Amino acid sequence: MTPPPQPPALLLVGHGTRDDAGAEAFRSFVAGLRGRLPGVPVGGGFIELSPPPLADAVAELVAAGVRRFAAVPLVLVSAGHAKGDIPAALAREKERHPGISYRYGRPLGPHPALLTVLERRLDEVLDRADRAATTVLLVGRGSTDPDANSEVHKAARLLWEGRGLAGVETAFVSLADPDVAAGLERCRRLGAERIVVLPYFLFTGVLPDRVERQAAEWAAAHPDLQVRCAGVMGATEELAELVLERYREALEGDVRMNCDTCVYRIAMPGFEDRVGAAQRPHHHPDDPGHDHHHGQNHSHAH
Repeated sequence: MTPPPQPPALLLVGHGTRDDAGAEAFRSFVAGLRGRLPGVPVGGGFIELSPPPLADAVAELVAAGVRRFAAVPLVLVSAGHAKGDIPAALAREKERHPGISYRYGRPLGPHPALLTVLERRLDEVLDRADRAATTVLLVGRGSTDPDANSEVHKAARLLWEGRGLAGVETAFVSLADPDVAAGLERCRRLGAERIVVLPYFLFTGVLPDRVERQAAEWAAAHPDLQVRCAGVMGATEELAELVLERYREALEGDVRMNCDTCVYRIAMPGFEDRVGAAQRPHHHPDDPGHDHHHGQNHSHAH
């Protein structure tokens, strides 16, 4: 009797960080998922900065007999990493390992499960009775892709609805305006009595640390206003279930990515040169094929 075919592996793909704790959080999260999918191989790697590189994660699974993958980008918004860098890196792995195939899942947010986690992080630094007098500043990573930045604004609006907060404003820590200080100033001018800075990040890292530092600097210059900083979302039960949801979506062909305002598909004002632009993978420093001349291949700015 022929054994049933092995189910496609779950391959989580992260961007990478220079923060050791953040990289370890990703690796630990990947390891924790292995017990949730009996019989399904699970692996994970980064496209740059942190070990293991995606190439190693794929090679390890291929060596174990995996030929089919469902790749889930462990990112919150559909920015350049999800739209270009990760698919290009996966295409490169197909060339390295003839015969493998993959389905590509969609990014994680915004999703009700993540809003639940954000609300929990808010509750950790704020009594519910104080919500009506509190404005939240949701701080995203920031992107040169306006479509990706708009997703953070959508998450902010969804967080505001029905939770009794005075308001939820949006800021970014890199590549997009307003920055953290400008976002806090906007909250102040709108009459905020208290501000909670809420990082829209999965794990700790250089950028979440920068959010906290910049918020502290602004607060020190405005001692009359109470500013608190919440923690990142972290490796929660909700995040694990959401990744499994994205895995199943990829296998079932139910990938509902909204491409109506993607700069690679339509001419957005100021981004007309992006339409149809070729996508090339990042070159991970630990990848044996790394040629140390990768700056020219990036499809977006850092």
